[in-house]
Amino acid sequence: MDHEYAGVSPLGAADSKGASNAMILCCECGVPIQPNPANMCVTCLRNHVDITENIPKQAVLHFCRNCERYLQPPNEWIQASLESRELLAVCLKKLKGLKDVKLVDAGFIWTEQHSKRIKVKLTVHGEITGGTVLQQVFVVEFTVQNQMCNDCHRTEAKDFWRCLVQVRQRADNKKTFYYLEQLILKHKAHENTLGIKPEHGGLDFYYANENHARRMVDFLQTMVPGKVTTSKRLISHDIHSNNYNYKYNWSVEIAPVSKDSAVCLSKKLRHQLGNLSPLCLVNRVSSSIHLIDPLTAQIAELTSQVYFRAPFEAICNPKQLVEYVVMDIDVIMEKDRKSYPGQGQVSFKHALCDIWVVRASELGINDNPIHTRSHLGHLLKVGDSVMGYNTGEANINDPEFDKLSPELIPDVILVRKHYDRQARLSQRVWKIKHLAAEATDERSKYDYHEFLDDLEENEDIRGQINIYRDSNKTIPIDGQAAGGDVPQITLEEMLEDMTLECADDGMGEDEGGADEAEPQL
Repeated sequence: MDHEYAGVSPLGAADSKGASNAMILCCECGVPIQPNPANMCVTCLRNHVDITENIPKQAVLHFCRNCERYLQPPNEWIQASLESRELLAVCLKKLKGLKDVKLVDAGFIWTEQHSKRIKVKLTVHGEITGGTVLQQVFVVEFTVQNQMCNDCHRTEAKDFWRCLVQVRQRADNKKTFYYLEQLILKHKAHENTLGIKPEHGGLDFYYANENHARRMVDFLQTMVPGKVTTSKRLISHDIHSNNYNYKYNWSVEIAPVSKDSAVCLSKKLRHQLGNLSPLCLVNRVSSSIHLIDPLTAQIAELTSQVYFRAPFEAICNPKQLVEYVVMDIDVIMEKDRKSYPGQGQVSFKHALCDIWVVRASELGINDNPIHTRSHLGHLLKVGDSVMGYNTGEANINDPEFDKLSPELIPDVILVRKHYDRQARLSQRVWKIKHLAAEATDERSKYDYHEFLDDLEENEDIRGQINIYRDSNKTIPIDGQAAGGDVPQITLEEMLEDMTLECADDGMGEDEGGADEAEPQL
């Protein structure tokens, strides 16, 4: 090991500088030197005194290869890159004898990245007998040893978890769940999970820390209407130290309604929401449930607390939609709408209209169109296809629906305008990511494509999630002319997806295929 000394600086040197230049002999070797408290030359001081003898010249650093963190004693793991200030602080804390000397400078000496060696060059000052101050430069070599941290231990042990968050939605349609999945991905709420496991009707999130699980539950309650139940199970108990080891479980039940579902409200709830019609449509599901009355275009917002105080389920789901063709339409002007005291807020985005429709399968056979009132006057025109619920033929089992008189039940409830599916798929040059695996059953695929259609039709919904441009598809130059009035997502709303391509095994192609798969819920 190389030792460098800056020299000897005697106490009181400033007083004797101008007095005389007298020389004395070193008490060890007899070499003429200037007087100093030790009466020895630099060479003899180096042979007799070592101010770094209490500082170890070799040490060990523990490094976790999975998360790439270093152990900072006693039990803290920190993220630090090579030759960074954080790594230098970890190295200095491993040296116990530094408190006896004054550290002047510290820096790294270059080593091969894969050599598992880190060298640090230190410059210290130390005071010896008589007040003489020595400066010494030395090198400490750290050996990097692999050691798995506690968090990675829990990750590798698949069944080891302390907290479980179960997210469920007991409904026939899963569009609300797909929307929640995109919110989780955008806000990166799943970063601290040990694992995500698809289950029937939802997902399970496993955590090692109770705070991370509580943060996830708070996020879910903020984004979607849900009810949370908590339980815990005793795993072990130390009677001497009075320590308890529990496993915690949170069950988040999402409201079993989704966009475009038809619901039947109770009489008490209708009065609370501004005298809505008994049969309403779910216009949107976010942190609360947004309802719209198709007969009056009146809207209402239902919070999670109000919903679970008097819960209701959907009487008709989007898979029961029937295609109709518009034969005639008469838009009702705003001045001709009926208003009454206590009426709730009316939507100005929708236009109320009287409309006459014929079932698409009976077009040309049945000459008697069905009259109904709808809130889609701003979208529909004669000859358009529209999806709606046939309440006369639907099998509805609901106690509130059975109480309604026939005059309050319309023959058809129109839900949304229908576009050609092939035209939509040909112009869909975007994709979204997901947490779960690929869907296999037809019902899940149908719900997933219905959710993609909702993203194209509703700008407010797609503004809350991340949409990526699909590099495997080309953007048509005359897309608007080819698709007509088919709603599309513009290129400005898409994000560029980063894919890592490997020439050896085609890893980038595999990742691209996984992103296009539908999630299994």
